[in-house]
Amino acid sequence: MARRYDCNDATDRKTGLREAAAAVRRGELVVLPTDTVYGIGADAFSAEAVGDLLEAKGRGRNMPTPVLIGSPNTLHGLVTDFSEQAWELVDAFWPGALTLVARHQPSLQWDLGETHGTVAVRMPLHPVAIELLTEFGPMAVSSANLTGHPAPEDCDAAQEMLGDSVSVYLDGGPTPGIVPSSIVDVTGKVPVLLRAGALDAEELRKVVPDLEVAS
Repeated sequence: MARRYDCNDATDRKTGLREAAAAVRRGELVVLPTDTVYGIGADAFSAEAVGDLLEAKGRGRNMPTPVLIGSPNTLHGLVTDFSEQAWELVDAFWPGALTLVARHQPSLQWDLGETHGTVAVRMPLHPVAIELLTEFGPMAVSSANLTGHPAPEDCDAAQEMLGDSVSVYLDGGPTPGIVPSSIVDVTGKVPVLLRAGALDAEELRKVVPDLEVAS
C-alpha cells in the first residue's frame, strides 16, 4: 500500500522525506514534486529499480531516464569532458529547468536505458526535491505519468496513474509550472539545444552565444 505525505505540513514533510529516502534505498519507487511537473524516482545506481520505473510508466529502454541531483558539486562524480560552457550554463540556470546531456564517467555502474554513454542531468528548483536528493543522492527521475498521458501537475494525478507501483508519494501541492525543462547537449564543442522548454534559445545564448539549435 502506497503511503502519501503532505509536505506542506512540517512534521509530515520530515517523516515523508525520511520514508522516501528509505524506500529508494530498498529499491522502491517514489513520487516527488519538482519545479516543472511531478516526477517518479528511483535509485539511479540500481538497474532493477530503474527497470521498475520504466515498467511503471510503460516506457521502453529507448527512452532513458534522466538523473536529478541536489548540488552542482555532484556533477564531478558523474560526468566527464564537461566543458567550460557547460559549467557556465550550470552557474546561470541551476537549480532550474535546464537539463544537460553530458558524457557520464565510464566507471559508473548504472543502467538508465540506451544512453550511448551519456546522461541527462538536472538540479531542480524545488525544496522538497532538493532535500530528498541531498538526503539520498542522485536519482533517476522521469515525469510521473503513464507514457502517452499528460505529465501530472499535482500529486493526485500522479497517484491516479501510478497507484501502488509507487511506495511513497510526497505531496508538495501543485507544481509551479507545467513547461518542461529545456534540454541542451554539451557533449560536443558547441552546445546544442535539443528541446526548448522553460528556457528558449535567446535566453540561453546570453550565457553561451554560440549555442546551436537542433534541426
